Amino acid sequence: MAKFLNTSATNYFLEELIKSASDRLVLISPFLKLNDRIKELLEDKNRLKIDVRIVYGKNELQPEEINWLKELSFVRTSFCKNLHAKCYLNEETCIITSLNLYEFSQVNNNEMGVALSRAEDGELYREAYEEAQRIIRISDEVRMSLEKVSKEAPAKTVAQAEDSDTDSEKLSTSKLGKKLGLSTQDVLEKLTSAGYLEVKEEKHYLTDLGKEAGGEFRMSKRFGPYFLWPASLPVEHR
Repeated sequence: MAKFLNTSATNYFLEELIKSASDRLVLISPFLKLNDRIKELLEDKNRLKIDVRIVYGKNELQPEEINWLKELSFVRTSFCKNLHAKCYLNEETCIITSLNLYEFSQVNNNEMGVALSRAEDGELYREAYEEAQRIIRISDEVRMSLEKVSKEAPAKTVAQAEDSDTDSEKLSTSKLGKKLGLSTQDVLEKLTSAGYLEVKEEKHYLTDLGKEAGGEFRMSKRFGPYFLWPASLPVEHR
């Protein structure tokens, strides 16, 4: 049955939740800021090829941390506007709590939380899992830049790079999404469904049909790969 967690119990259960994840791990927290212990646990999940999704509302990583995170190929990050929820779950356990992932909260604050078990709290776990999936769906997946960023310059995501380097007659995937009222991930899925893109080893590639439709692949030396599309491109299934 559901368990009440105080500060120390929340820390313990969160660590155990991450360590015991064998199939998937979802970490939803307003602030993308990780302490050394969380980093160590995520590195281990990455070695084991566990699917990890981190959803955040504000990126507080340092440039060197962004480069570190980019190297974890099985850890994906997504930005969710107006996110305030703190929910952490794997395939068997879910924690809903006041606890953020960053170290200050874990060391200095008084926290509370509830732990749910899929086996013993099936309906509650299902509802929490479905809400976590909804938050993921409305979020924009972000690929962190692996470029070395000077301390004077703020770190940028690929989506930001696209916005700063787009062709005046074409739109980046993120801007096309804004025009259509869709998230970047939804646009990528529609472009793939329409045959303009194909997915190989979890990466998107421009197809011949995409090229014929006016799609272009671009590579920014500083911010990485992205696509440009005609503003009038139909993205529904062909």
